[in-house]
Amino acid sequence: MKKAAKKKAKERKGRQDRPDIPLLERLRRDLRAAAEKLSDAEVRYLVDLYYQMQSVRIGTGNQIRSMSEHDEPVAVIGWANDNMRMVEDEIKTALDIYTDNDPTGMGSWAKAHHGIGPCIAAGLLAHIDISKVKTVGGIWRFAGLDPTSKWEPHTKRPWNAALKTLCFKLGESFVKFQDKSGYGKLFVKRKAEEWARNLKGEFSEQAKARSAQVGKSTQAHKWYAGKISPSAVRNLLDLGATEKLYMIGATSVGDEAPMLPPAHIHARARRWTVKIFLYFWFAQAYRQHYKAEPPKPYVIEHLGHAHFIEDPEAVGAD
Repeated sequence: MKKAAKKKAKERKGRQDRPDIPLLERLRRDLRAAAEKLSDAEVRYLVDLYYQMQSVRIGTGNQIRSMSEHDEPVAVIGWANDNMRMVEDEIKTALDIYTDNDPTGMGSWAKAHHGIGPCIAAGLLAHIDISKVKTVGGIWRFAGLDPTSKWEPHTKRPWNAALKTLCFKLGESFVKFQDKSGYGKLFVKRKAEEWARNLKGEFSEQAKARSAQVGKSTQAHKWYAGKISPSAVRNLLDLGATEKLYMIGATSVGDEAPMLPPAHIHARARRWTVKIFLYFWFAQAYRQHYKAEPPKPYVIEHLGHAHFIEDPEAVGAD
């Protein structure tokens, strides 16, 4: 923890020591102090702004590279890109300060997990009010992770779109750091289990239903319609050639068992992993707020499911 704190301080100092860029100055000392007391609404806005700016900056960087290859001037675009990167860094610093000073300790608890930085940790704090949820199911539904929750026409969306997006980013971060993250390793294990079930035909009915929802010329339709050979898929999985699954050809017969395509399996495993993390986030926050042990998920508590997963990265809040 001491090494991490020193590294964080060094990164902050590095950002502070950079020369000011006109029109977009760094957060001044008073604003950094204000970061400790950001409102939930401010944090939600800053998290969204951070990712929007990141997306624009990445696109601008691609444009700069493309124009540079054709010897076109990019000085002004480069200046704009540098400014966006600086603001990104300052927003991240503000959210880092905010989560470090969270009185519940949940900000630091979240950041102690591999793959979770200030933006995701702050977003979770600002979106989830533990005083309003008594079970993790409420968080899953609010985050759009409850498969039974449907958005009917002409009705209000039954989940929070921003939190759902944040959970997607959280899941992809676990995937990115799967060699270091306990949740990343949990994702890998779950994905292997999903593939095993897929090859056994356990998702065939679901695949049939989805086949009518995608274009017949798409690669996904080949999977949903039963035009992919399970044995060919199994061989590629055994070889570890998972990238080739996205390009596998259809069988000549086309009467194989309908299966879910690779992207669908990836998404199922990612969502499951995020739900497991959110349970342990909920459990820690519940203990902090209610001074009691949290209830287990409904399937464990009421439906008799005996299997309960331990936190792969058990972290205690200070």
